This record gives sequence, structure tokens and C-alpha cells, in this order.
Amino acid sequence: MLDRLFLPALAALAALMIGAALVWPQGLGDRSPGPFGHTPLQQTAIMQAAMKREADASNRRLARQAAPARAPAPATAK
Repeated sequence: MLDRLFLPALAALAALMIGAALVWPQGLGDRSPGPFGHTPLQQTAIMQAAMKREADASNRRLARQAAPARAPAPATAK
């Protein structure tokens, strides 16, 4: 391919990619500007409740594992 066509096309592609990066949603992080902006998934009420349930269940599971097992009481002879 001729350099006269390839390099300007490459520069145009780079400019398009930079432009898209400025407005494309940023995943689960901060809200993006303009028409592509949305509330991040982890900030919705449903996801907050699900994350709290999972954290509580995990904490309960860890508390059960950390509790020492009780040894049976020794039998006393009469």
C-alpha cells in the first residue's frame, strides 16, 4: 500500500480512536460525559444490595470458620 494513503488513514484512525475514548463509557468507574454517560453498575441500588448480601454472607462464613471448636466435656466418675 502506498505511504501517501496508508499514513493519513492511520492518522485518521488514531484521531477517531482518541475521540471515541473521550466519550465512551468508562466501564464500572466514573460516569462518562455526553450521550454515552450512564450510572455505573456498582452504584445502582440493586447492585449495592447484592454486594451487601454477599459481604454479610462472607462475614458470617468467616466467623464460623474462626470460631474454635469446643471439645466435649470430660466425663466425671462418681
